[in-house]
Amino acid sequence: MQYRLDLVLHPAEGALLRVIGMAERRGFAPRAIHGAPDADDQGRWHLQLVVDGTRPPETLCRQIEKIYDCVSVQVTELQGAAA
Repeated sequence: MQYRLDLVLHPAEGALLRVIGMAERRGFAPRAIHGAPDADDQGRWHLQLVVDGTRPPETLCRQIEKIYDCVSVQVTELQGAAA
């Protein structure tokens, strides 16, 4: 199943690596990432990370929320994605 994670991160060294590493350690394969800093939001990074996985995505969200640099995370199941 494919999911899109909408993330808001504090701009810190290694923040993106921590998120991607967490996804991989929880059994999700990163497929695409898109994002940029938002000057209107104190320079926080607004990212979209697309992952594949067979586990419940809520598990990954709960773990990513625990990362210090993470402000928020929301998951959306992508329709029509091949398993």
